[in-house]
Amino acid sequence: MPAVSAMGLSACGFALRQAPNYPFSTIFVRVAEASSLGNELKRNLASGGKLEVVTDPKRLDSVDVVLEITLDQREKSVASLTSAGQVREFQLRTRVKFRLRTPQGKELITDAEILQQRDISYTETQALSKEAEEQLLYRAMQTDIVQQIMRRIAAVQAL
Repeated sequence: MPAVSAMGLSACGFALRQAPNYPFSTIFVRVAEASSLGNELKRNLASGGKLEVVTDPKRLDSVDVVLEITLDQREKSVASLTSAGQVREFQLRTRVKFRLRTPQGKELITDAEILQQRDISYTETQALSKEAEEQLLYRAMQTDIVQQIMRRIAAVQAL
């Protein structure tokens, strides 16, 4: 039976996601040192094995492209209140702006923005667990944004 289901999956065009093929071999990621998004992005870009992530700014002239993260912002706002005026729901947002260019200044991806948002219910009696849930949601949004940035970079056709 497993062989039949494997044949069915292969016949429908299903395939596991592969590491993207980039039209360049070296990249410099300009992002704040303490940025968790920047660290995750660098790690994911390097993990494919096909792309060298340069971290030394002195080698900036020797890279093929420069990825600049110009904004990495988290926001939290009240989405709804109870009749007593207590917070019932928050909206969490992560906003990232970036661009991709050559060291000579040719824009490959002009200023692009990715916005993720999630709603989270809130009760004061579960404040600690809701804080942990909030951090998990921010982490999930960050991972999704990193994947979207990687797909957009991979879509660049040529330098």
